[in-house]
Amino acid sequence: MMFASFCRRRLLLLRIRKIPGEGTSLLQSISIPGAIHLAHSYSSTAVASVPNSELCPSTVSYLISCGLSPTAAAATATSQKIRVISTDKADAVCALLREYGFTDADIVRTVRSAPTILIIDPDRILRPKLDFLASFGFEPRKVATAPFLLVRSLDKHIVPSIQFIRDIIGSDDNLRIGFSRVPRALMADVEKNMRPTVEALRRCGLTDAAISKLLVIQMGVLMTSPDRICEIFEELKAIGMCISDSRFLYCFRAMSSIKRGAWRRKLALFQSFGLSEGEVVKAFKTQPMLFAFADDNTKKKVRFLLDELKLGISDVIAQPVILSYSLEKCIMPRCAVLSVLMKEGKIQRDIKLVQALLGSARVFSTRYVVRHADDVPDVVKAYEGKIKFEGFRHHR
Repeated sequence: MMFASFCRRRLLLLRIRKIPGEGTSLLQSISIPGAIHLAHSYSSTAVASVPNSELCPSTVSYLISCGLSPTAAAATATSQKIRVISTDKADAVCALLREYGFTDADIVRTVRSAPTILIIDPDRILRPKLDFLASFGFEPRKVATAPFLLVRSLDKHIVPSIQFIRDIIGSDDNLRIGFSRVPRALMADVEKNMRPTVEALRRCGLTDAAISKLLVIQMGVLMTSPDRICEIFEELKAIGMCISDSRFLYCFRAMSSIKRGAWRRKLALFQSFGLSEGEVVKAFKTQPMLFAFADDNTKKKVRFLLDELKLGISDVIAQPVILSYSLEKCIMPRCAVLSVLMKEGKIQRDIKLVQALLGSARVFSTRYVVRHADDVPDVVKAYEGKIKFEGFRHHR
């Protein structure tokens, strides 16, 4: 209730506008520094929705000018049934987004996904939404990944959604962290999605504190149906995961990110490499997001580790975190560095590869790149991907 009152006060401040002759608006105390308020009025016919799917050349041209490809522009103009009659209003919308920190790439993503934003009155409708989201510190690049949020009602959807989540999570900082991880979670309806989901989590045994932590970890759980929530609890119980286990919420997050039936399929995938069900389950509990990756992605990483590095599957699964690393951006450049160092005799050829490949970018760089950069300049090139990894067979 206290936060509800806070939201109302925040909205009141955001809606106060500077009136000529009456001093400075209170909005200046929380608005973006340097923001320039647009004072134009725009005709409602400047951009309009149209009832048919007839392609409008001027609309396609405008969408292309926003950064969409000709194909995407044509598809968007047809499927979304909008027509740009005058560019003044649409230009004002794009200018307003830039004013609030949206990059050109953010605007392209926004317009591609929610082109009806070009219909919105920039000052009367769009600005209050941007002000409200900015007051919580939500980054424009994150908002751009859930652009439909900007075409939802401020009073009927955005405020109630944030109020509901904030009451559970408990702080603006946690709200901001949760939103940054899954921005589209705010698209969920409070009564149809959020509340039933939270009630299901409670019925299944989670405390309010645990639910709060879960929403920070994976706010997208609010888009999960109550039935699916119950299924996940049963699936975790079947593999011996208790609610009291500190890893439970992370395992729940991983389970909620995959579709029904995917657990058995992914289990079978790992077993196809010669692992037992027990070994796979143990690895999942240690590194839950192991099951969140696409099957092809997992196969590619495992095959590289087994075929190119000649590692044993038991060595790999004993350190499952390695399968969360990007093959192209992390594992292969690190292998290239180790290969260069082996060639120069700086490290032993029988080094334990799995352990050598693990660690943060800073740890690996300090241990193998920075340490040897002066004597072996090629380690820098290898780490940057300029020297490709061609195997250890010549050095081991």
